[in-house]
Amino acid sequence: MTETVKNIPLGVRPNMPKRPAMDGEAWEKVRKAQEKMRDREYVRFSAFKVDPAWRRLPVKKRGDHKTEFEELIATHGRDMMIYSYALVGTRGDSDFILWQASKALDQLHDLAAAMNQTSLGAYLTLTHSYFAMTKRSIYLNRYEEEYIATYGGEEVLDTARVALNPQGSKYLFVYPMAKTRDWYKLPHEDRQRMMDEHIRVGHQWPDVKLNTTYSYGLDDQEFVVAFESDHPGRFLDLLMALRITEASAYTLFDTPAFTGLARSMRQTLDSVG
Repeated sequence: MTETVKNIPLGVRPNMPKRPAMDGEAWEKVRKAQEKMRDREYVRFSAFKVDPAWRRLPVKKRGDHKTEFEELIATHGRDMMIYSYALVGTRGDSDFILWQASKALDQLHDLAAAMNQTSLGAYLTLTHSYFAMTKRSIYLNRYEEEYIATYGGEEVLDTARVALNPQGSKYLFVYPMAKTRDWYKLPHEDRQRMMDEHIRVGHQWPDVKLNTTYSYGLDDQEFVVAFESDHPGRFLDLLMALRITEASAYTLFDTPAFTGLARSMRQTLDSVG
């Protein structure tokens, strides 16, 4: 498909009238919005299950499959973010999850296509997939003033909100989430008040880092939330505290939930068989 980079009449079907070009003022607004989009990242969490038949293959063949897959991830990891987490021991329907991020959607597609073509790919089932993008929240975070005072101005904060920067914790906790329609019927002021409480509770666990990405219209959920921590109990206690906040009553769903152990790609595959 054609990317909208020029203000010209558009349309790809032959013998059909093209869509008219926009007027100058409208096009300028679109162009500025598109420029801002360039800094935002596409994010995907992909959970996989390995066919048990793979574990019955000879050790040498499994080793070759691991090496091929590991080298593929390393190659693509030079141009985009890819982190692997083992789910062996924490989840029954999946063996590992890959956390991916890139400013180019084509890179996520190319990685998925390349994995399908590997020898190991023939034994992989994609059990869960969550696609999202980064963006700044529409809710004011009162703690951002503290961030700006420490790290710089508004531009620095914008970068921090639209580019993922994992802190390298031992564990990753991920789940998709959606709000009820009643949430969106509330005045923005009421939602901001409830989010103030939500944010205030979250800041009582500063060692648990939240990475929120947005999926409106891109996937079945509205958000994908990924928490990082070295202490699963701290994450558990945080989630329990958030359950009793007022905003929690407007949660439509927040499952399935995944607890991943940060491992290299080779270590992750070794845990499978």
